[in-house]
Amino acid sequence: MYFLNKNTKFELGMAEIKDTYTSIASPSRGLYKDQGSRFISFAYPVETEAQVKELVDSLRKEYHDARHHCYAYRLGLDGARYRMNDDGEPSSTAGRPILSQIDSAGLSDILVVVVRYFGGIKLGVPGLIKAYKTATQDALGQATRIEKTAAVSYHIEFDYQNMEPVMRTLKDMDIPQSGQSFDQSCSMDIRVRLSQEEDLKKRLVKYLSLIIQNV
Repeated sequence: MYFLNKNTKFELGMAEIKDTYTSIASPSRGLYKDQGSRFISFAYPVETEAQVKELVDSLRKEYHDARHHCYAYRLGLDGARYRMNDDGEPSSTAGRPILSQIDSAGLSDILVVVVRYFGGIKLGVPGLIKAYKTATQDALGQATRIEKTAAVSYHIEFDYQNMEPVMRTLKDMDIPQSGQSFDQSCSMDIRVRLSQEEDLKKRLVKYLSLIIQNV
């Protein structure tokens, strides 16, 4: 929880903040076959590890007769949250090739799962890497890309006498509001893109009794 009041001081001068990144709009699917093995790939837009777990568990149940359910994901503006899973395949032959294709495509907030049905002939390490890489490429190639904007949520409180400058600032900066309450004391929830965050605080701080960041 982050608190800000009218006594907060800011330092002038701020580097430009990049707050956009690329993801996919909706689920997509791909396929690769080699030596009788089938590699069915699924790409999903996700934002949390809980969504990842739910989707992977769902595919394990739906394709319960498959030999492997390998996956990789990357989350967030900077892509700092990620994971690779080989699910029984030789180390780094499945999860890593999947993640490398996600990164080559410049994507985040995405999960790719590749379900393998074993065809009876071992493909070897190079063959597996190629298979998981190509299956991932096929799923990503079918996906529609979208630009996402990283933002942070705040709950703000202010006196009624300050409503006009607060609302004017929010309108000028095109800041969406929700959960509004106007009385002697006013409050609302706002959603601020990262590149606007510090500017908004500097404009509003003298009018607010409190800002609480919703983490």
